[in-house]
Amino acid sequence: MSVEERRNARSFREYNKFISELIGGCKYDFSDKNECVNIHIRYMLNRTQSMFRWSGLPDSIPQRNLELILQCNGCAGFYFYNGSLYAFSGGLGGEPNPYYMPTIFTIANPALKLTVNAEIDKDCIIIPNDSMYMGLLPLFSRHATSLVENELSIMVALINSRIPALISSDNDGATKSAEKYIADIKDGKLGVIASQAFFDGIKTQPYGATSNTNIITNLIESEQYIKASWYNDLGLNANYNMKRESINSGESQLNDDALLPLVDDMLQCRQKAVEKINAMFNTSISVSLASAWEDNQIELENAQENENSDNRKNEGGE
Repeated sequence: MSVEERRNARSFREYNKFISELIGGCKYDFSDKNECVNIHIRYMLNRTQSMFRWSGLPDSIPQRNLELILQCNGCAGFYFYNGSLYAFSGGLGGEPNPYYMPTIFTIANPALKLTVNAEIDKDCIIIPNDSMYMGLLPLFSRHATSLVENELSIMVALINSRIPALISSDNDGATKSAEKYIADIKDGKLGVIASQAFFDGIKTQPYGATSNTNIITNLIESEQYIKASWYNDLGLNANYNMKRESINSGESQLNDDALLPLVDDMLQCRQKAVEKINAMFNTSISVSLASAWEDNQIELENAQENENSDNRKNEGGE
């Protein structure tokens, strides 16, 4: 083996060791519910980063940061400062207008050393994420919490499936031995009984394997339902029909009408605000649906057009 080959082999081994150490510290703790919820929300925010396509944004406004502000805070304020246009998170307030909407957007940005109460539609333009200025975090939190509870139930059911019987004990020694036995089973090890005293001090109750299997099946179906509901709320068609036989095309399209309203509202809020931004700051910004959301909208529009065409043909034939 040449010197270069040995050097490459050593580098490859070091890289594999680094990856192994990195993976070794990534054990997923299903019992840490708050962290699990946060992980699910962050991964969904990764997906919703692809929801809209922005064009004409200035270099001072990265699309990633703009969408994170909108989706997490519920709105963003476009404000011109020190020769550049920025999108800020901030607080809405001031004396309400006749429709009880805020008139002041308070910006406090340490990086730019900027603190200002900007008058809405005069000094700045507000882009709402949605008509209620809610953002996506309340929706994400609800679905993620349900999903984490279901995943934890699946994990407990899977561990319980390794246990053929429930154990009760009458003395401390037997209890400790039983706890050690259960801990080994949970870790995926073969439980070892150290002494005959363990058998003398415990009683067992048969644990139904069939019922546990049914529980796992029901939990898996519940997980699919929660995930599909989450995607449906975001305008993506994920079928959660619980029929165990095949479904027809009509059944698979039953929820199509419920897909677009929230996405349409989010898009319209952005487009209306962009019109004001372009007029006030002399920009040429535009926004549209992107990725799977754009494909889904095209498919639904084509399906609606085909249905209308069929109806016109039927009416003509009559």
